Amino acid sequence: MDLHVSLAGSGDLTAQIYAQLRAAVLDGRLAGGDRVPASRDLATSLSVSRGTVTAAYDRLLAEELLETRRGAGTFVASGCVPPGGEAGRRARAGAVVPTALWATIAEAAPGPGGAVHDFSVGVPDDSLFPLATWRRLVSGTLRRGRLAAGTYDDPGANRGGSRLEGEIARYAGVSRSVVASGADVVTTAGAQQALDLVARVLVEPGDTVAVEDPGYTAAAHLFATHRAVVRGVPVDGEGIVVDALPDAARLVYVTPSHQHPTGVAMSRARRVALLEWAVRHEAVIVEDDYDSEFRFADRPLEPLQSLDRDGRVVYVGSFSKSLLPGLRVGYAIAPATLTPALREAKRVTVWDGDAVTHGALADFLSEGHHAAHVKRATKVYRARRDALLEALDSTEGLGEWLEVIPSAAGLHVCALLRDPDLDDVAIAEQALAAGVFVEPLSVRHLEQRARHGLAFGVGGIPLTGIGPALTVLRGVLSSSRPGRPDGG
Repeated sequence: MDLHVSLAGSGDLTAQIYAQLRAAVLDGRLAGGDRVPASRDLATSLSVSRGTVTAAYDRLLAEELLETRRGAGTFVASGCVPPGGEAGRRARAGAVVPTALWATIAEAAPGPGGAVHDFSVGVPDDSLFPLATWRRLVSGTLRRGRLAAGTYDDPGANRGGSRLEGEIARYAGVSRSVVASGADVVTTAGAQQALDLVARVLVEPGDTVAVEDPGYTAAAHLFATHRAVVRGVPVDGEGIVVDALPDAARLVYVTPSHQHPTGVAMSRARRVALLEWAVRHEAVIVEDDYDSEFRFADRPLEPLQSLDRDGRVVYVGSFSKSLLPGLRVGYAIAPATLTPALREAKRVTVWDGDAVTHGALADFLSEGHHAAHVKRATKVYRARRDALLEALDSTEGLGEWLEVIPSAAGLHVCALLRDPDLDDVAIAEQALAAGVFVEPLSVRHLEQRARHGLAFGVGGIPLTGIGPALTVLRGVLSSSRPGRPDGG
């Protein structure tokens, strides 16, 4: 590898080379086993004599920071820096600290780690991804004739939307009844960036933003970083309780198709009431439709965006659940009065997305691969979901402990603990220790009194793993209720 060494003045050049190489080893920039340049090559690049470099190397060899290998060259000695040594001290040092706001943002909850059975929420099964088709489309996008499209985007020439934005508008219109053209779509690096752009162009410091409670905590944290006053609004069996919305709310964030995390669908009456509320209070509704393409029962309700007649709704979607989170492609479909500002906010932060991924995804959508993939994946997820619900509902399974919250779409289901004395966080920790990862509901609350329950994702666990996982969880639940014959 190239090694950066800076020589100043005409002083002791050997000492300067030695000191910089030694520092690179001790602070971890050069790791054990890394090959350092040959003395002749480094001397040439620094315009010094080879003897000057050799003398510096000799000092490092004497200190056992470097070692020579016959016929191979000179390398950083393995194990020459103890764990937590100077590199660790440098990483911990520093006088620069973030603003006080970041100390109040809760750390992300622990992930599945090495769990044998993974019920993570919002995680699709990557083994279902049509890799061969995607590889072909990426190769096509990389052909020399199409690379010219990968230059910096001209926002002035893109008012009609890119090719991908046009395909997204067509896809959302057909599959979700969203009313939009390519000009209304702004592609983003996942739904989270879409929320960030919306906050940038709509939220002033001190503005009130209303979110579902319990809800998607990452969204609440994001709005807080924009210095908004984030208020949690209760959720019932019909979705967010409109009558409980704060009058001062400038923006309302909701997940109406499959409420995160309870799974309930917002009723049509509640949708109409929310839209009427937004008109009266001159507020904006952000509708996050994150995984409703996977539908298992009932007819889908119209999205808020298609019911909106006053330009009050920004519709946010993503391909993280239907395809892969790693693609990092989401989108916002906004009223015409907002799209120019959203495009400019995107330009001044990340400019544009990955042209190769965007080109391949445009082809993936236009050739019908996405619709076919969702159809195939839905069959797989339906089988897992049915097996999970059967076990959760039955008294032989977990019905004695859990009450399922009805839902008709999405990649997870949620169930409330019947026993008010049980702690869902403690149960989740014990389950993880036993090899099962499941997410507690109570940690998703902001202001409202926490309900205790568990959320089960079906994307990360195979059908054959559901039964064994729930057997383990039943054992955990049994041991969590003292005094029962089966609870020890």
